[in-house]
Amino acid sequence: MSFTVAIDGPAAAGKGTISKAVAAHFGLAHLDTGLLYRAVGRRTLDGTDPVEAARSLTAEELEQGDLRTAEIAQAASKVAVIPEVRAALVDFQRSFALRAGGAVLDGRDIGTVICPEAEVKLFVTASPEVRAERRYLELADKGADVTRAQVLADVRERDARDAERSTAPMKPADDAVLLDTSDLSIEAALEKAIAVIQGKLPAAR
Repeated sequence: MSFTVAIDGPAAAGKGTISKAVAAHFGLAHLDTGLLYRAVGRRTLDGTDPVEAARSLTAEELEQGDLRTAEIAQAASKVAVIPEVRAALVDFQRSFALRAGGAVLDGRDIGTVICPEAEVKLFVTASPEVRAERRYLELADKGADVTRAQVLADVRERDARDAERSTAPMKPADDAVLLDTSDLSIEAALEKAIAVIQGKLPAAR
C-alpha cells in the first residue's frame, strides 16, 4: 500500500523538521527533495553542467555532509529554475513517493507537480522575517560570517526566484492545508501536522 504525504513551503519555514518528525511518527519513508537540487547545485560549483549533473545524480550524492551550506543553497535555487533539471529529477521523486509502506516528501512543488494525487498535502510557511531569523541563528551557530540583513535579503531573493520560475513555481496546491509556523513552536506545528495526516490515514494503518 502506498500513502503519500506532500509537504511544500519556502526555506526555513520548518517543513524539513516537520517532515522528518511526521515520517518517524507514522513509520513512513522520508525524502527531502531539496537535497536533490542541492546535490546538483554542488556539482555545478565544480563546473559540471547542471542538466548533466541532474541526469547522472546518484543516491550516494545525497549523503554528502556539506549540502547545507549557504553557497550550495543558492546554487540549488539557481539550478531549480532550469526545466531540464526539474524534468530529470521527477522520476526519482515519484518512484520514492509510491514506495510500499508510504512516504513523506518535502520540497516546493510536491503537491502541485510531483505528487498531485497525494493523500495529504501541507504547505508550511512563515513570514520572511521569522524565517530569516531562524536561518541566521542556524548559520551563526555554525560559525558563518553573515548578518541578519544579508540573510533576510537572501530569503527574499530565493522566495522570488522559487515563486516566479516558469516551471513548477512554488505555491500551495489548491487542496493543501496551510500551516503557518510564524508564531508556533516546533511541537505545536508538529501536533497540527500529525492531526491533519491522522485524519487521512487508512483505517488499517
